[in-house]
Amino acid sequence: MRPIRVRIGVLALALAAGLAAPGTASAAPPGATATVPAPTAEELRLDGDVPREILRGSGFAGAAPAFARGLGRADSYREARHVVVREGSALWRRAVDRARGRGPAHGALSRDDDRPLYWARLAMTRELRTWEPRFGLDQPQRAALLDELERTSRGQTDIRVPRGDGGDRGKGLKRVLLTGFDPFTLDRDIRISNPSGAAALALDGAVIDTADGPVRVETAVFPVRWRDFAEGTVERALRPYLPGVDLFTTVSQGRVGKFDVERTNGAWRGGFPDNENVSRTETVPVADPASQPQWTTTTLPYAAITAAGTGRFPVYDNTSVTEIPAGGAQAVVRPDGPTPGSTAREGGGGNYLSNEIAYRATLLRDRLGLHGTLPGGHVHTPLLQFGAGNTDPATGAVTDPEFVRNRLDIVAQVRAIVAVAVSAPAPDRS
Repeated sequence: MRPIRVRIGVLALALAAGLAAPGTASAAPPGATATVPAPTAEELRLDGDVPREILRGSGFAGAAPAFARGLGRADSYREARHVVVREGSALWRRAVDRARGRGPAHGALSRDDDRPLYWARLAMTRELRTWEPRFGLDQPQRAALLDELERTSRGQTDIRVPRGDGGDRGKGLKRVLLTGFDPFTLDRDIRISNPSGAAALALDGAVIDTADGPVRVETAVFPVRWRDFAEGTVERALRPYLPGVDLFTTVSQGRVGKFDVERTNGAWRGGFPDNENVSRTETVPVADPASQPQWTTTTLPYAAITAAGTGRFPVYDNTSVTEIPAGGAQAVVRPDGPTPGSTAREGGGGNYLSNEIAYRATLLRDRLGLHGTLPGGHVHTPLLQFGAGNTDPATGAVTDPEFVRNRLDIVAQVRAIVAVAVSAPAPDRS
């Protein structure tokens, strides 16, 4: 995603989950009153007509009320955590099943729509954030429960990487890890969908047949929030799985009418507001900043991807970056990539969360010692557009036939790009 662009992060509050003894109430002093957090800017958008229509039109309107009833029956932190994990995981599986055509469709919205998952998750996080249980619940415990709900409902705890010598398709099964994003720029058009999130739902658990044999895809989605990325959500979600896959790609929404394989990623946040209307302009915050490079590079087979006929949208090898040259003071655009010693201001995918997830994932690849063996990088999809006559957010419908066709075509092309990438020789990295 470009500004329109995107990224994410995992709450470091997972540590809090480990500190809270399962099954025990909060250790708050007798008579102390915990402050119940207010809904976030992101959650407050739920009160609009469009989110309600999307939830009704998909059959997901009942997810949050059912979740609230489950929380209401919990008599301890342990029971509340069980409800959170169960319902968060169920929401992810329900969204994947819907996208993959399993079970009843429920509602008029097409199955490929990623927005019901987004709005249902927000409705659930708002219930949990403002919940006042009968037992004591301190802020670290509430934060840990919110973290569990985020991770489970995004598929981050559902990644299954089968062994290369076994698995459900037998010997030789390759493995791909793919990530997508939530919708964003919702104050510009609250109807917006994100085809990278739709691709993640449609491809989770899918087995793609290629000339080199079957390939299983596992996916997850990330929020469009600066704070989550700073708290390490990308590294936490991907670190256990990168050594066990044959290829990974982060995916987000980019330019009109074209796919981009981003050659270079930069260590800079450009400040575009996220889904909480928060801006950050700074060097990408990572662990061990002393060893942090200004740039990371793709190891996806970009030449093979751009040469293949994967769908109706053209695919470009995007080599452009914006840098401050070594010894310079002004940012300049470099069409052919960064120069030695330069300081990043934009990667090929800009300086929003899409660039950041690409930067973080490829830096993690390199820090795990996998640069020379693991193909991985970032793909920008075309901007998903509504049909002619349905472009005004103030008067437009939440969906239309051209909108659905565009999203289906983008998702199908992501699938084809994955098939090409995992079967192609790795690019020359000498």
